[in-house]
Amino acid sequence: MISAFFIYNQKGEVLISRLYRHDLRRSVADIFRIQVISNTDVRSPIITLGSTSFFHVRHENLYIVAVTKWNANAALVFELCYRMISIGRSYFGKLDEEAVKNNFVLIYELLDEILDFGYPQNSETDTLKMYITTEGVKSERAEDSSRITIQATGAISWRRNDIKYRKNEAFIDVIESVNLLMSNTGTLLRADVAGQILMRAYLSGTPECKFGLNDKLLLDKDVVNRTPARKTHAVEIDDCQFHQCVKLGRFDTDRTISFIPPDGEFELMRYRTTENVNLPFRVLPVVNEIGKTRVEYKINVRANFSPKLYANNVVLRIPTPLNAAKVDVKVLGSGGKAKYVPSENCIIWKIPRFQGQAEYSLSGEAQLSSTTHKKVWSRPPISMDFQVLMFTSSGLLVRFLKVFEKSGYQSVKWVRYMTKAGSYQIRVSENMQYDGMA
Repeated sequence: MISAFFIYNQKGEVLISRLYRHDLRRSVADIFRIQVISNTDVRSPIITLGSTSFFHVRHENLYIVAVTKWNANAALVFELCYRMISIGRSYFGKLDEEAVKNNFVLIYELLDEILDFGYPQNSETDTLKMYITTEGVKSERAEDSSRITIQATGAISWRRNDIKYRKNEAFIDVIESVNLLMSNTGTLLRADVAGQILMRAYLSGTPECKFGLNDKLLLDKDVVNRTPARKTHAVEIDDCQFHQCVKLGRFDTDRTISFIPPDGEFELMRYRTTENVNLPFRVLPVVNEIGKTRVEYKINVRANFSPKLYANNVVLRIPTPLNAAKVDVKVLGSGGKAKYVPSENCIIWKIPRFQGQAEYSLSGEAQLSSTTHKKVWSRPPISMDFQVLMFTSSGLLVRFLKVFEKSGYQSVKWVRYMTKAGSYQIRVSENMQYDGMA
């Protein structure tokens, strides 16, 4: 339970204020502004002052704050704060200071429905939209209050049972962000994948979906010795999180995800893996400092995925010294275009379309201006950005998606994969030598 809920802007001004219990006064809002917003040293999302605890989340230019004097479940309080952000996005498109000021009446109405005496009651966006519209006017469907009550309190609160579509379709997007940190000696310091499975369900009635992943899919708790898993090329997931609609019992037994989906778009699953990561690109940089006046560059980048696939919007940022006066770069062949950007102290190399197994090279030279005090160049890492369609770095694949509904209609299913760069960085050193794959 919580005793109060506030939304502040970056200046500490209270935009939304709602007290749910009599154990707090309105002046508690000033305490948070003084102790947290005005204090740059505060880093913890939970601050306890006396017997009062403040839970806050930073989003855009807002502070979302829940206050309690009780020993509340911290995970539940933060889930409530993030649900408020999700509901705000659904209603306003974007939850920021302007959206809050333009829709404060609607936000108060939503708070009254979501929380009752400090207890969360109903935070399902689809249910709220049945009787609270963006104009704050009751919809016609709200006339049947008994049906709304059944949905809000029933076993399937996230979906109505009267949904109808002329064409029944389900879209699945497997989106992975791959993170890499390579040392200046070619040693792999970090490689992991943060993935999510997004689904858009446009299905009539109340269908039950069965969703299968790789046969060789291992959770961290299932792996006693990781060596056999590497030999069999199993996909090892360190941790995963599911939408509330998923029946977890089936996943534990046969890795089948069974669920009744919400209507529209939602996140079905989120996961992370650190084993057997397939890196999409290999970058081989050589950066030589010639005396105190020049720096020579030779950068090779190679795509490790199948030649049938393509990467889009590939961008490499190659740092240059702060005292670089002139930089000349040249890209060999059809490997995109590169230019020096003085304001960012780097060479930006853009390759719009990168075919799998292709390799491109860049050479360049930076002329340095003389400085009074010689300062050693820190050599920031090369960073990379990209998107590769129909490729997963973790190896996770969708085996099947089946839709069962009592009317027996046929549905169309679509699956798409995309791997993009998270923090993809390669450190550089002079005369860098590689004897393995990056």
